[in-house]
Amino acid sequence: MTNGYAHLKKQPFTWYASFLACVLALTLALSAAVPSGAFADVRKADVVLGLSVDSRGLSVAQCPSIDAEYALVMDAAGTVYFERNATDPTQIASITKIMTALVALESAPLDTVVVTSARAATVGESSASLIEGDTMTLDVALKALLLSSGNDAAIAIAESVGKVIAGDSNMGGDEAYAVFIDRMNTRAAELGCIDTVFENPHGLDDGIWKGSHHSCASDVGLMAQAAMKDEVFRTIVATPNETITVTRADGTKADLYLESTDEMLKNGFDGACGIKTGFTALAGPSFAGAANRDGDEMYAIVIHSTSEAQRFTDAQTLLDWVYEHTDDYRLINAHMTTVSNVNGSAEVPVVAEVAHTEWIDCTVKATVADPEQTIDIFDLNGNISQSVEYETITGNVHAGEKVGTLTFKQRNEVMATVDLIAAEDVEAPDLFQGIGVWWDRLFRGFSGQPSVAESVLLNETPLVIDKTSAQ
Repeated sequence: MTNGYAHLKKQPFTWYASFLACVLALTLALSAAVPSGAFADVRKADVVLGLSVDSRGLSVAQCPSIDAEYALVMDAAGTVYFERNATDPTQIASITKIMTALVALESAPLDTVVVTSARAATVGESSASLIEGDTMTLDVALKALLLSSGNDAAIAIAESVGKVIAGDSNMGGDEAYAVFIDRMNTRAAELGCIDTVFENPHGLDDGIWKGSHHSCASDVGLMAQAAMKDEVFRTIVATPNETITVTRADGTKADLYLESTDEMLKNGFDGACGIKTGFTALAGPSFAGAANRDGDEMYAIVIHSTSEAQRFTDAQTLLDWVYEHTDDYRLINAHMTTVSNVNGSAEVPVVAEVAHTEWIDCTVKATVADPEQTIDIFDLNGNISQSVEYETITGNVHAGEKVGTLTFKQRNEVMATVDLIAAEDVEAPDLFQGIGVWWDRLFRGFSGQPSVAESVLLNETPLVIDKTSAQ
């Protein structure tokens, strides 16, 4: 009886090679069909500087890949670089405490006494380990609120500062609490929040806390921007850990160790400076993070990411993405130079030659006050264009006088305006020269020749090359 594998045994190499070839072909086919894990979640509807990824025609490699369902990254001035479902309502968990801290800081002195009630001490979930009867100053309570994300501290602050807002130190805890929550909602409206409702100062959203408490990534960005203007807030959220002292009900002192829940501070992320984590089953792992590099401050908001670790990865991805695509763009790129006494005798670029209208063939060399001026640009937003408006020049011109204006735009947005100034002195025609110019223009009129020199812009605007596509 013949073995069915006899033929294969006689030609082992041929059979094995064919098998490997099939496996390799299948592997290549699968790898082509499945997107790379490094770009697992880039969506056509994601928004970059106001336009969708799809409408901009951006490649996957040019966009940030994040897991969060709701996200935004903006700078301290309010420019929003990236959005994903940023105006869709969602629970925000303990990110709520940004507004709790902001309202407290704006409403009461730091030496305000904060008392821990029974309700505060028994709220549960994340805690600063406060117990009923504990007292502390507001600045200490804020550390308990923001570093260890203490729900106990949140209620204690709301009940204590609510009395200050109402101007009634004898007000009951429930009434004071309601006053504080009302101020949180009023402050959100003042900031321009479009879809935010606060029902508590800590962000819990289930069980007895179930309700309409929610916000959106866009509104959280506004809260972060406002809170980070306060130096006390900034100092607290940039602190990795600290020990605070509270006074117990019996008058004894107790030291409580607080450790920040912000892993970006602990992992040494470049420029990390806060702000606040959050997690509930409905909000998912969330984080409002901040970074400051060379004075450029950015806020990354990620809500409902896929894990507690991923929320920090998402925030870091967004922040790095903005910084990597932000460049210093030099405005003045003119190759001709001249010696000018505008800033003392020095060589300066000749940015333009501007017609002197009282002469036929005379121009005034023009430069700028700061030839080294740069602006921050986001390279994915396209090239820089320039336009010029020249002054009508008559009479004697002196070095330093304004002779025009340069305007620089990126995608129709004005990025900078720069005055053109004369780099030299140019005299107007005297009486006899003026008569000669008059006759010359008369004859030029008959022959159709120009009667005034043409103004010429010599500055160039180099192309913006985004780093990702250039690699």
